[in-house]
Amino acid sequence: MKHVVVLFGGASSERDVSLKSGQACAGALKEIGYTVSTLDVTENVVEALQSLRPDVVFNALHGPMGEDGRIQGLLEYLKFPYTHSGVLASALAMNKAKAKEIMQAAGIPVADGRLVDRRDAAREHPMSAPYVLKPVSEGSSLGVLIVRDDKVPPPQMLVAPEWRYGDIMLAERYVGGRELTCGVMHDRALDIIEIRSTFSHVADFSPTTGQFYDYQAKYSKGGSVHELPARIDPVAYRQIQQWALEAHGAIGCRGVTRTDFRYDDGPDGTGEIVALEINTQPGMTETSLVPEMAASAGISFPELVRWMIEDASLNR
Repeated sequence: MKHVVVLFGGASSERDVSLKSGQACAGALKEIGYTVSTLDVTENVVEALQSLRPDVVFNALHGPMGEDGRIQGLLEYLKFPYTHSGVLASALAMNKAKAKEIMQAAGIPVADGRLVDRRDAAREHPMSAPYVLKPVSEGSSLGVLIVRDDKVPPPQMLVAPEWRYGDIMLAERYVGGRELTCGVMHDRALDIIEIRSTFSHVADFSPTTGQFYDYQAKYSKGGSVHELPARIDPVAYRQIQQWALEAHGAIGCRGVTRTDFRYDDGPDGTGEIVALEINTQPGMTETSLVPEMAASAGISFPELVRWMIEDASLNR
Protein backbone atom coordinates (compact mmCIF):
# COMPACT_ATOMS: atom_id res chain seq x y z
CA MET A 1 0.00 0.00 0.00
CA LYS A 2 1.25 3.50 -0.82
CA HIS A 3 2.97 5.68 1.76
CA VAL A 4 1.10 9.00 1.89
CA VAL A 5 2.43 12.13 3.56
CA VAL A 6 -0.30 14.60 4.50
CA LEU A 7 0.90 18.21 4.48
CA PHE A 8 -1.03 20.41 6.88
CA GLY A 9 -0.74 23.38 9.23
CA GLY A 10 1.80 25.78 7.79
CA ALA A 11 2.08 29.47 8.64
CA SER A 12 -0.86 31.05 6.78
CA SER A 13 -3.89 32.67 8.41
CA GLU A 14 -5.78 29.46 7.62
CA ARG A 15 -3.48 27.26 9.70
CA ASP A 16 -6.22 26.08 12.07
CA VAL A 17 -8.51 25.06 9.21
CA SER A 18 -5.63 23.23 7.53
CA LEU A 19 -4.84 21.29 10.70
CA LYS A 20 -8.45 20.08 10.83
CA SER A 21 -8.46 19.15 7.14
CA GLY A 22 -5.17 17.29 7.42
CA GLN A 23 -6.17 15.37 10.52
CA ALA A 24 -9.47 14.30 8.96
CA CYS A 25 -7.82 13.17 5.71
CA ALA A 26 -5.01 11.34 7.52
CA GLY A 27 -7.57 9.49 9.61
CA ALA A 28 -9.59 8.45 6.56
CA LEU A 29 -6.48 7.32 4.68
CA LYS A 30 -5.34 5.18 7.62
CA GLU A 31 -8.85 3.72 7.86
CA ILE A 32 -8.68 2.45 4.28
CA GLY A 33 -5.20 0.97 4.66
CA TYR A 34 -2.66 3.54 3.49
CA THR A 35 0.59 4.05 5.37
CA VAL A 36 0.24 7.64 6.51
CA SER A 37 2.64 10.24 7.89
CA THR A 38 1.61 13.80 8.75
CA LEU A 39 3.88 16.80 8.29
CA ASP A 40 3.23 20.24 9.75
CA VAL A 41 4.91 22.39 7.11
CA THR A 42 7.81 24.47 8.41
CA GLU A 43 10.98 25.88 6.88
CA ASN A 44 12.46 22.36 7.10
CA VAL A 45 9.85 20.85 4.79
CA VAL A 46 12.40 19.82 2.13
CA GLU A 47 14.53 17.83 4.55
CA ALA A 48 11.43 16.29 6.16
CA LEU A 49 9.99 15.16 2.82
CA GLN A 50 13.30 13.74 1.65
CA SER A 51 13.53 11.79 4.89
CA LEU A 52 9.95 10.46 4.68
CA ARG A 53 10.17 9.65 0.93
CA PRO A 54 6.42 9.39 0.27
CA ASP A 55 4.83 7.70 -2.72
CA VAL A 56 2.19 10.46 -2.74
CA VAL A 57 1.77 13.80 -0.98
CA PHE A 58 -1.74 14.76 0.08
CA ASN A 59 -1.75 18.55 0.19
CA ALA A 60 -4.14 19.67 2.95
CA LEU A 61 -2.61 23.15 3.26
CA HIS A 62 -4.80 26.23 2.89
CA GLY A 63 -3.91 29.80 2.05
CA PRO A 64 -0.65 31.41 0.88
CA MET A 65 2.35 29.07 0.52
CA GLY A 66 0.05 26.03 0.55
CA GLU A 67 -2.28 26.59 -2.40
CA ASP A 68 -0.68 29.37 -4.43
CA GLY A 69 1.74 27.28 -6.49
CA ARG A 70 4.80 27.52 -4.26
CA ILE A 71 4.55 24.20 -2.43
CA GLN A 72 3.41 22.61 -5.71
CA GLY A 73 6.62 23.82 -7.39
CA LEU A 74 8.65 22.36 -4.55
CA LEU A 75 6.92 18.98 -4.92
CA GLU A 76 7.55 19.04 -8.67
CA TYR A 77 11.25 19.71 -8.01
CA LEU A 78 11.44 16.89 -5.46
CA LYS A 79 9.46 14.60 -7.80
CA PHE A 80 6.82 13.61 -5.26
CA PRO A 81 3.36 13.15 -6.88
CA TYR A 82 0.72 15.30 -5.17
CA THR A 83 -3.00 15.96 -5.01
CA HIS A 84 -5.05 18.95 -6.17
CA SER A 85 -4.02 21.46 -8.83
CA GLY A 86 -0.56 22.13 -10.20
CA VAL A 87 1.76 25.12 -10.06
CA LEU A 88 0.15 27.44 -12.62
CA ALA A 89 -3.51 26.68 -11.86
CA SER A 90 -2.87 27.05 -8.12
CA ALA A 91 -1.17 30.41 -8.59
CA LEU A 92 -3.90 31.71 -10.90
CA ALA A 93 -6.79 30.56 -8.71
CA MET A 94 -5.25 31.99 -5.55
CA ASN A 95 -5.09 35.42 -7.18
CA LYS A 96 -8.76 36.42 -7.26
CA ALA A 97 -8.23 39.10 -9.90
CA LYS A 98 -6.41 36.76 -12.31
CA ALA A 99 -8.97 34.00 -11.76
CA LYS A 100 -11.78 36.44 -12.54
CA GLU A 101 -10.08 37.54 -15.75
CA ILE A 102 -9.84 33.94 -16.91
CA MET A 103 -13.41 33.11 -15.95
CA GLN A 104 -14.72 36.20 -17.71
CA ALA A 105 -12.74 35.32 -20.86
CA ALA A 106 -14.36 31.86 -20.73
CA GLY A 107 -17.82 33.43 -20.73
CA ILE A 108 -18.51 32.99 -17.00
CA PRO A 109 -20.18 36.09 -15.49
CA VAL A 110 -18.26 37.88 -12.72
CA ALA A 111 -18.83 41.11 -10.78
CA ASP A 112 -17.12 44.29 -12.01
CA GLY A 113 -14.06 45.18 -9.98
CA ARG A 114 -10.52 46.52 -9.86
CA LEU A 115 -7.35 46.22 -7.82
CA VAL A 116 -6.58 48.88 -5.23
CA ASP A 117 -3.95 49.41 -2.54
CA ARG A 118 -5.47 49.01 0.92
CA ARG A 119 -4.10 52.42 2.00
CA ASP A 120 -5.83 54.11 -0.94
CA ALA A 121 -9.05 52.25 -0.15
CA ALA A 122 -8.85 53.58 3.42
CA ARG A 123 -8.50 57.17 2.15
CA GLU A 124 -11.37 57.18 -0.34
CA HIS A 125 -13.99 54.80 -1.61
CA PRO A 126 -12.70 52.97 -4.73
CA MET A 127 -16.21 52.71 -6.19
CA SER A 128 -19.81 53.51 -5.39
CA ALA A 129 -21.38 51.54 -2.57
CA PRO A 130 -22.35 48.86 -2.03
CA TYR A 131 -19.04 47.19 -2.77
CA VAL A 132 -16.79 44.46 -1.42
CA LEU A 133 -13.09 44.66 -0.58
CA LYS A 134 -11.19 41.36 -0.64
CA PRO A 135 -7.51 40.62 -0.12
CA VAL A 136 -6.45 39.46 -3.55
CA SER A 137 -4.71 36.30 -2.32
CA GLU A 138 -6.39 35.11 0.88
CA GLY A 139 -9.01 32.43 1.48
CA SER A 140 -11.79 31.58 3.96
CA SER A 141 -13.17 35.14 3.64
CA LEU A 142 -10.30 36.44 5.79
CA GLY A 143 -9.98 40.21 5.54
CA VAL A 144 -13.18 40.59 3.51
CA LEU A 145 -15.01 43.89 4.06
CA ILE A 146 -18.38 44.96 2.72
CA VAL A 147 -19.19 48.67 2.45
CA ARG A 148 -22.87 49.48 2.07
CA ASP A 149 -22.73 53.26 2.47
CA ASP A 150 -20.17 55.52 0.82
CA LYS A 151 -21.42 58.54 2.79
CA VAL A 152 -19.40 57.32 5.77
CA PRO A 153 -15.58 57.07 5.84
CA PRO A 154 -13.96 54.02 4.21
CA PRO A 155 -13.08 51.16 6.60
CA GLN A 156 -10.10 52.24 8.68
CA MET A 157 -9.22 48.68 9.71
CA LEU A 158 -7.40 48.55 6.36
CA VAL A 159 -4.62 50.65 7.91
CA ALA A 160 -4.77 49.19 11.41
CA PRO A 161 -1.43 47.90 12.77
CA GLU A 162 -2.89 44.40 13.14
CA TRP A 163 -3.87 44.12 9.45
CA ARG A 164 -2.14 41.01 8.07
CA TYR A 165 -3.87 40.22 4.79
CA GLY A 166 -1.57 41.97 2.32
CA ASP A 167 -1.57 45.37 0.64
CA ILE A 168 -3.49 44.66 -2.57
CA MET A 169 -7.26 44.45 -2.41
CA LEU A 170 -9.86 43.56 -5.01
CA ALA A 171 -12.70 46.11 -4.95
CA GLU A 172 -15.80 44.50 -6.41
CA ARG A 173 -19.41 45.48 -6.98
CA TYR A 174 -21.58 43.87 -4.30
CA VAL A 175 -24.08 41.35 -5.64
CA GLY A 176 -26.95 40.47 -3.35
CA GLY A 177 -28.86 37.24 -3.11
CA ARG A 178 -28.01 33.67 -2.24
CA GLU A 179 -24.53 32.36 -1.52
CA LEU A 180 -24.05 29.16 -3.51
CA THR A 181 -21.11 26.84 -4.03
CA CYS A 182 -20.50 23.94 -6.42
CA GLY A 183 -17.75 21.35 -6.28
CA VAL A 184 -16.05 19.61 -9.18
CA MET A 185 -14.25 16.26 -9.23
CA HIS A 186 -12.18 16.11 -12.44
CA ASP A 187 -14.92 16.40 -15.09
CA ARG A 188 -17.94 15.94 -12.85
CA ALA A 189 -19.94 18.74 -11.23
CA LEU A 190 -21.32 17.85 -7.81
CA ASP A 191 -24.52 19.15 -6.27
CA ILE A 192 -24.87 22.79 -5.25
CA ILE A 193 -25.04 23.92 -1.63
CA GLU A 194 -26.67 27.14 -0.45
CA ILE A 195 -24.86 28.58 2.58
CA ARG A 196 -26.89 30.63 5.03
CA SER A 197 -25.25 32.25 8.03
CA THR A 198 -26.96 31.95 11.40
CA PHE A 199 -25.10 35.01 12.74
CA SER A 200 -27.22 38.15 12.46
CA HIS A 201 -24.11 40.32 12.11
CA VAL A 202 -23.20 38.48 8.90
CA ALA A 203 -26.49 39.35 7.25
CA ASP A 204 -26.48 42.93 8.60
CA PHE A 205 -23.13 44.35 7.55
CA SER A 206 -22.08 47.42 9.47
CA PRO A 207 -22.20 50.57 7.28
CA THR A 208 -19.58 52.23 9.50
CA THR A 209 -16.94 49.52 9.77
CA GLY A 210 -18.05 47.39 6.83
CA GLN A 211 -16.65 44.34 8.58
CA PHE A 212 -17.57 40.94 7.20
CA TYR A 213 -17.47 38.10 9.71
CA ASP A 214 -17.95 35.19 7.37
CA TYR A 215 -14.87 33.33 8.66
CA GLN A 216 -16.70 33.02 11.97
CA ALA A 217 -19.86 31.89 10.22
CA LYS A 218 -17.92 29.28 8.26
CA TYR A 219 -15.93 27.71 11.07
CA SER A 220 -17.89 28.28 14.30
CA LYS A 221 -20.17 25.47 15.41
CA GLY A 222 -23.67 26.33 14.23
CA GLY A 223 -22.38 29.38 12.36
CA SER A 224 -24.03 28.45 9.07
CA VAL A 225 -26.69 26.21 7.60
CA HIS A 226 -26.02 24.23 4.41
CA GLU A 227 -28.96 23.41 2.17
CA LEU A 228 -28.07 20.50 -0.13
CA PRO A 229 -29.16 20.44 -2.85
CA ALA A 230 -29.88 24.16 -3.05
CA ARG A 231 -33.54 24.86 -3.78
CA ILE A 232 -33.21 27.16 -6.76
CA ASP A 233 -34.57 27.34 -10.28
CA PRO A 234 -33.59 24.11 -12.14
CA VAL A 235 -32.27 26.01 -15.15
CA ALA A 236 -30.08 28.19 -12.90
CA TYR A 237 -28.95 25.04 -11.06
CA ARG A 238 -27.70 23.38 -14.24
CA GLN A 239 -26.09 26.62 -15.42
CA ILE A 240 -24.12 27.02 -12.18
CA GLN A 241 -22.90 23.42 -12.42
CA GLN A 242 -21.79 24.06 -15.99
CA TRP A 243 -19.97 27.26 -15.05
CA ALA A 244 -18.20 25.47 -12.17
CA LEU A 245 -16.96 22.87 -14.65
CA GLU A 246 -15.89 25.56 -17.10
CA ALA A 247 -14.03 27.53 -14.41
CA HIS A 248 -12.20 24.37 -13.34
CA GLY A 249 -11.17 23.70 -16.95
CA ALA A 250 -10.35 27.27 -17.97
CA ILE A 251 -7.92 27.78 -15.09
CA GLY A 252 -6.39 24.34 -15.67
CA CYS A 253 -7.33 22.82 -12.31
CA ARG A 254 -6.95 19.18 -11.36
CA GLY A 255 -8.51 16.95 -8.71
CA VAL A 256 -11.17 18.64 -6.60
CA THR A 257 -12.18 22.32 -6.71
CA ARG A 258 -15.08 24.40 -5.46
CA THR A 259 -16.45 27.54 -7.12
CA ASP A 260 -18.52 30.09 -5.19
CA PHE A 261 -21.41 32.04 -6.72
CA ARG A 262 -24.01 34.69 -5.87
CA TYR A 263 -27.54 34.35 -7.24
CA ASP A 264 -29.83 37.36 -6.90
CA ASP A 265 -33.19 35.62 -7.28
CA GLY A 266 -35.18 37.32 -4.51
CA PRO A 267 -38.52 39.10 -5.06
CA ASP A 268 -36.70 42.35 -5.87
CA GLY A 269 -33.63 40.67 -7.34
CA THR A 270 -32.18 40.99 -10.80
CA GLY A 271 -31.86 37.25 -11.46
CA GLU A 272 -28.11 37.80 -11.88
CA ILE A 273 -25.64 34.97 -11.24
CA VAL A 274 -21.95 35.76 -10.80
CA ALA A 275 -18.95 33.59 -10.02
CA LEU A 276 -16.95 34.94 -7.07
CA GLU A 277 -13.86 32.74 -6.92
CA ILE A 278 -12.54 29.21 -7.34
CA ASN A 279 -10.93 27.28 -4.49
CA THR A 280 -8.36 24.70 -5.55
CA GLN A 281 -7.97 23.20 -2.06
CA PRO A 282 -11.33 23.29 -0.32
CA GLY A 283 -11.73 22.35 3.32
CA MET A 284 -11.58 18.59 3.82
CA THR A 285 -13.10 17.72 7.15
CA GLU A 286 -16.02 15.29 7.06
CA THR A 287 -18.44 18.22 7.52
CA SER A 288 -16.79 20.52 4.95
CA LEU A 289 -18.64 21.57 1.82
CA VAL A 290 -16.99 19.32 -0.79
CA PRO A 291 -17.24 16.16 1.34
CA GLU A 292 -20.93 17.02 1.91
CA MET A 293 -21.44 17.31 -1.85
CA ALA A 294 -19.58 14.05 -2.45
CA ALA A 295 -21.68 12.26 0.17
CA SER A 296 -24.81 13.50 -1.61
CA ALA A 297 -23.46 11.83 -4.77
CA GLY A 298 -22.92 8.55 -2.88
CA ILE A 299 -19.17 9.05 -2.36
CA SER A 300 -18.10 8.52 1.26
CA PHE A 301 -15.33 10.59 2.84
CA PRO A 302 -12.80 7.70 2.70
CA GLU A 303 -13.76 7.05 -0.94
CA LEU A 304 -13.26 10.73 -1.73
CA VAL A 305 -9.75 10.88 -0.26
CA ARG A 306 -8.87 7.55 -1.92
CA TRP A 307 -9.93 9.02 -5.28
CA MET A 308 -7.73 12.06 -4.64
CA ILE A 309 -4.72 9.86 -3.87
CA GLU A 310 -5.25 7.75 -6.97
CA ASP A 311 -5.60 10.95 -9.04
CA ALA A 312 -2.31 12.39 -7.71
CA SER A 313 0.57 12.95 -10.14
CA LEU A 314 3.41 15.23 -11.20
CA ASN A 315 3.16 17.77 -14.04
CA ARG A 316 -0.32 18.80 -12.98
